[in-house]
Amino acid sequence: MSCSNNTAAPEDLHPSLWRASQLAHAGTRCVDSGHPVLSKQLPGGGWPTGTLIDLLLQQPGIGEMRLLRPALAAAASRRIVLLQPPHPPQALALAALGVPPSQLIWLRAERGADALWAAEQVLRSGSCGALLFWASHARGESLRRLHLAAQCGETLFFMMRPLASAQDSSPAPLRLSLRPASGGLDIGFVKRRGPQRDAPLFLPLTPPLLQRHAPVDRPVPAPVTARGLQPELVN
Repeated sequence: MSCSNNTAAPEDLHPSLWRASQLAHAGTRCVDSGHPVLSKQLPGGGWPTGTLIDLLLQQPGIGEMRLLRPALAAAASRRIVLLQPPHPPQALALAALGVPPSQLIWLRAERGADALWAAEQVLRSGSCGALLFWASHARGESLRRLHLAAQCGETLFFMMRPLASAQDSSPAPLRLSLRPASGGLDIGFVKRRGPQRDAPLFLPLTPPLLQRHAPVDRPVPAPVTARGLQPELVN
């Protein structure tokens, strides 16, 4: 009896398998990051939809919104939800990001449990193009619930958490650390479905277009409280 020396490629056996030396194929639809040098380092060549993406920030406001600008503009045909942002969203800044203020839902919660509940409702509704959720702390059980809820649809789901959270476990298949660098961001690959990358990726970012107009910009309408979320989603 002769045996064939041919071995099947892992991805031919199951789409969730990949070689350790290569980036995995995305199991869901991906949205182009808009940054070719970054997209080459992401499994599937972009931001995966329907899953939790962990963005671990040295501090808020270091360029994370400029990083996400192309993806948010692509998702803005549906509602964009900002949950617990560190600063009130500004109308001109949103327009510069390609997000019409009319497409924005700004959510505020008094309690962490309410914020987690609101995030889960947004994800399970499947009606929003993107959810950006700033959370200073989230337990592993809560992250797993959100990750499962994200799989109900194709919403882009980014959690903005402190850099120290990189030490904690997370069900997110993609976890990136973001640190400010001269002219852009240093992006670290804490976790991805593919080979380990120890060196950070420098991503140049253009300065905020409306930086000089920031003092005269106006905030978007008042936020919706977390428990008043459902009417906004169904209208």
